[in-house]
Amino acid sequence: MSGILTYVLHYEGEFNKNSLGAVSEAAKLAGEIGGEAAAIVVGGDDLTDELCATLGKYGASKVYRAKGPEGLGAPVVDAMAKVIEDNDFSYALFGGGLLGFEIGAGVGARLNGGVTMEVTAVKVQDGKLVAERPILQDSAIVDVDYDGSGPGIIIGRLNAFEIAETGGGDATVEDVDVELSEWSTKATMVQRGEQRGADVNIEDADILVAGGRGLGKAEGFKLAEDLAEALGGAVAATRAVVDAGWYPYAAQIGQTGKTVAPKLYLAAGISGAIQHKVGMQSSENIVAINKDQNAPIFEFSDLGVVGDLNKILPKLTAAVKARKG
Repeated sequence: MSGILTYVLHYEGEFNKNSLGAVSEAAKLAGEIGGEAAAIVVGGDDLTDELCATLGKYGASKVYRAKGPEGLGAPVVDAMAKVIEDNDFSYALFGGGLLGFEIGAGVGARLNGGVTMEVTAVKVQDGKLVAERPILQDSAIVDVDYDGSGPGIIIGRLNAFEIAETGGGDATVEDVDVELSEWSTKATMVQRGEQRGADVNIEDADILVAGGRGLGKAEGFKLAEDLAEALGGAVAATRAVVDAGWYPYAAQIGQTGKTVAPKLYLAAGISGAIQHKVGMQSSENIVAINKDQNAPIFEFSDLGVVGDLNKILPKLTAAVKARKG
């Protein structure tokens, strides 16, 4: 069987958008290799039949549901390993994130599978899946295929896979009885939240105003915050300003931060180093404001403005408010 099993993360009755993107991607790929696209969820009573069945909208034909503590990697490894072995799935697909990395690595080790992380695209060659991932600070792309001795474990970069409602109806829900390993129940979830940062959700924002060293100081982010509020967006930051203590880690974008793909990405005072480009290059529209006309970010921006952001941002904020008013 050349099936693809996707892990779907959920929280408070909703499925994670990166997981939904992975389900959509699995459905598309499964159609090309002539296999089944299925999903697996692990949790408690909030995983109702109705909620699980909605994954059919994104292309999953079946949803395997297992009981287990939520938010922990080891119980999911137990469940996925059983479902993959019992149903002879050839591939496991993850939408990205720290938990996806942990689970994917665990499943690969358990089943002697090949693991590829930070995948940005998946294609089909000769009836098999081939993962594409960046290397050398995203300066090159390599293809990774799998020898078939174990399942191919594909862990996407955040926002790598687009959500598409291509399914024809509800998915079949099948309960799986999983005997959790002794070590899988040693940890307990105490609190769920963003580490080392504030309550900032930049991954789901359609509009981002990102600030860099060009803002001059921590107080300079007030300009970015005012514009983001006027536009109905969120504020993001570069690693340099996060390391300097100007803004929380939760807002950091780049190779060591988060990957985003908003409809509008406005970069204020950001030079555009390759490490930052990695995290935002998939944005639909990129607008850059920088006083240095030779800043690298202008090379991949849709619109570039050369000038003093301390003068431009307040005027832009006022213009947006006036237009809305």
